[in-house]
Parts: sequence; structure tokens; C-alpha cells
Amino acid sequence: MPFPNIDPIAFAVGPLVVRWYALAYLIGVLGGAAYATTLLRRHGLWKDNRPPFEPGAIWDFAFWAVVGIILGGRIGYVLFYNLPYYAANPGEIIALWDGGMSFHGGLVGIMLAMALFVRSKGGNILSGMDLLGAIGTIGLFLGRVANFINAELYGAPTTLPWAVVFPTDPEQLPRHPSQLYEALLEGVLLFIVIRIATNHLGALKKPGLVAGIFGIGYALSRIFVEFFRLPDAQLGYLYGGWLTMGMVLSLPILVAGIGLVVYAMRPARD
Repeated sequence: MPFPNIDPIAFAVGPLVVRWYALAYLIGVLGGAAYATTLLRRHGLWKDNRPPFEPGAIWDFAFWAVVGIILGGRIGYVLFYNLPYYAANPGEIIALWDGGMSFHGGLVGIMLAMALFVRSKGGNILSGMDLLGAIGTIGLFLGRVANFINAELYGAPTTLPWAVVFPTDPEQLPRHPSQLYEALLEGVLLFIVIRIATNHLGALKKPGLVAGIFGIGYALSRIFVEFFRLPDAQLGYLYGGWLTMGMVLSLPILVAGIGLVVYAMRPARD
């Protein structure tokens, strides 16, 4: 399948260049905030009819979210994916325009931001994490589509009919479009599962349940796709030609997700 000829630069105004990847972050945050508003307005969805904060406050949190994602994502990438390079070149740590973000680090960053924000509003922190789980799939979908447009983070060679030859691939081999696998699993499928849980099964009435479902769904999807996705070149496989850093970092999310589900589903005490 030929690679679609999409310019990674969405538009440019004079010296200002805006890339699809940056737009994915921006639209992901704004779209997530808009969807969060619809959930926060429906008080009946939440335990004791109390969302973690009032709907209008989500736009204040959007700023916290951006800071948490950028700081967490960059720190995570530096620590887990290229520490020797950044230890030797510390000035490059702030060079965000050259790329290099970790989803796992960004997740920690936005979770800390949510915990601090909800605490400042006097809400239930676990319900705040549930809100993140409900809206996080939007950003995941857009981010992985942007990875595809950038022709980065592609997969191993394959003979499947939907294989793609990426222009950035020095070997020019047909490869798994692993970015789209993640977009469909972590973005579309997980959104549908969580949407059913929140709007039809009363999951938000059990604080921690939606966050747990998100953690389990994301981790299983990411680990599965890592079998088809090439590891970062500077790291390679960590063991046996199959274990990747993405798998290792997803395991704690899987364990935490299971723990949250078990905690949320425990029998209520009188």
C-alpha cells in the first residue's frame, strides 16, 4: 500500500511552522476537555451525584494538562529512551522541537496534574482519574495518526496486503502500519468500551473503575502492538529479540489498572 503523501507540516505563517503532531496534542487536549464537559454536566453518572469538579473548571485544567503532558512526556523520554545521550548533551533536553516524547511519562505528568487540580477543588481524586480515562483515548488516537503522518514509529517488515512503505525507511520495505494499529486499539476501540461503561453501565459511580479499565485496555493494546512495532533504534530489543521498553513500561500500567478495578469493585461496606 503506498504511503499517502501528507506533508508533516500542517501550515506555516511566515517563520511559524505548525506540524500535525503539535496540532494532535492541541486538538487532543481541547477535544478531550469538550468531551469531559458532557460527562461532568451529567451529575447522575457520578458517585453521590458529585463529579470531581464543575464542568466549567475543565478549561482551567486544560492548561494544567498541557504542562503535565509536556513535562512528563519529555522527562520520561529522556530517562527511559535516551538517557546516555541527554546526560552527555543536557542542553538538548529542552529541544522539544526535535521530537522525543514518552506516552508513559506524559501519562504520569497528566495524572499528577489531575490529582493536584482535583485536590484544589475538594473533589474525589479517583473520580478525576476516571475522567482522564474517559477522555484520554481521544488524544491517543490523534497522536498515533500524527505518528503515521510523520512516518515514524513504524512496524516490522510484513507481506500483509495493508503493509506500507514509509518514505523515512532507509530499507524501503513494506512494514506494519503499527501507528494505525495503536490508533484503532488504544483510540477507537478503547473509547467505545469506556463510553459504554460510563454512559450505560454506571462505571463512574465506582471511583477508580474507569481509570482501571483504561489502564488495562491501554497496556494490553500497547504490549500487543509492540510485537509488530520496531523498537527505538537507540535501544533496540531489551531481551530475546522481542522484549521492548514499551512493553516494560506498560506492565506497571496493567498492574495498576487491575488493582484499580479490584478496588473499585470491592463490596460496599455499610
